[in-house]
Amino acid sequence: MTTLVTGATGNTGRHVVAELVRRGERVRALTRNPAANAGRFPAEVELVAGTHNAPETLDTALEGVTRLHITVTAGLAEVGPELVQRAVAAGVQRITVLWGGWVGPVEQAVADSGVEWTRLEAQEFMSNTLTWAESIRAEGVVREPYDLPSALVHEADIGAVAAVALLDDGHAGRSYNLTGPEPLTPTDRIAILSRVIGRDIAFEPITHEQAIDRLMATGVSRADAEFVIGWYAEPGDAATTVDDTVERVIGRPARTFTEWAKEHADRF
Repeated sequence: MTTLVTGATGNTGRHVVAELVRRGERVRALTRNPAANAGRFPAEVELVAGTHNAPETLDTALEGVTRLHITVTAGLAEVGPELVQRAVAAGVQRITVLWGGWVGPVEQAVADSGVEWTRLEAQEFMSNTLTWAESIRAEGVVREPYDLPSALVHEADIGAVAAVALLDDGHAGRSYNLTGPEPLTPTDRIAILSRVIGRDIAFEPITHEQAIDRLMATGVSRADAEFVIGWYAEPGDAATTVDDTVERVIGRPARTFTEWAKEHADRF
């Protein structure tokens, strides 16, 4: 059997690929540029050209695929249901979907697909911390509008849960809330990063509107920027409360932020 992983070069997708390979699964990784990304994956991974935002181009990528991992990204809401429809028509029997923060058209299409599915409702990724890297390297400063806790989850744990749900029975029809093992504020994370890299890092608050403008400057729409910064202003219980789902599904404790920081220390 073959598993197709969309978003295979992303922060979470590459971990899904790695975990499937570790477990001996045949993996097909979807990427816009297979030649440029060939060195990023083990030799046994089959790289196929395409993007899940253009499902009409994926007939070849879906040939012989029985399992599919979908990462919901910007722009997929409009075409995601078609992707799911084409996947099921091609013979996909099991789907995992990493949600986009709510149950939107793609997530609903997966739930209505008629095949086995598992929704991964991951809370904030630890990799979001990488947005601080440039200002830490250049100034030793982190600027954020809020200092509220978040039970951040390691991307490798998301990949591990996805692999279990794709390969093992007993996960169909489940929605898994995925968090890390501790709620941390930005200043908590800054303190950990400071210890790991051996450098003082300052925290400077900015306004809500400044945070929106900063995100829009990266090409994000105002609506999406307002949604993201609004989430940081009021993250909700699911994002701030530790959930033991990762440990229950994969059989080991969720990775800590300290582990993540050590893995990425050279980036800061």
